[in-house]
Amino acid sequence: MKLFVALALLLVTPLVTHAAPVVKETAPDFTAVDSISGEEITLSDMKGKIIVLEWTNHGCPFVRKHYDTQNMQNLQKELAGDDLVWISIVSSAEGNQGYLTAEESNALLKEEDSAPTYKLLDPSGEIGHLYEAKTTPHMFVIDAEGKLQYAGAIDDDASPRESAVEGATNYIREAVNALRAGEEIEVSSTQPYGCSVKYK
Repeated sequence: MKLFVALALLLVTPLVTHAAPVVKETAPDFTAVDSISGEEITLSDMKGKIIVLEWTNHGCPFVRKHYDTQNMQNLQKELAGDDLVWISIVSSAEGNQGYLTAEESNALLKEEDSAPTYKLLDPSGEIGHLYEAKTTPHMFVIDAEGKLQYAGAIDDDASPRESAVEGATNYIREAVNALRAGEEIEVSSTQPYGCSVKYK
């Protein structure tokens, strides 16, 4: 009888699903291990700082466009400060393009001279699905209150050509600078472009 009741409850209990991230609302929280330091980090513990989330896949030509030109690395260094945290996230599943071990990830950081505050390896896709990350790159900017203020493409030129970087409007730079100035972000949501995230 107890088994029957348990099964009945299971059938009528709705599955718990996460809410899609919404600009101007609290950003979805998560806890993960930083592949650089090996330490556990929690997004909500970073309130008081601006947070940039960058979905990346080193094998994707659209990501390569930004890294081979040093565009992404220069942006990371330009925006760096005590008030900002940059988190690069790899949601490629094991066996898929872009998958990295912690050792491979740290070697790539040195090779590319990239400078995120943290780098998260998300082969389960849990964080990627939480944010509904669709492409690499797919970018998010969270304000010091913990609210999502920008979601979408890194810039306004979806071409994979390296020459497209020059002259493009960089939405991440604009969003972070607006937040630092206490101003409204003019463009808060765009269609992301790039390779699909290689979920399992």
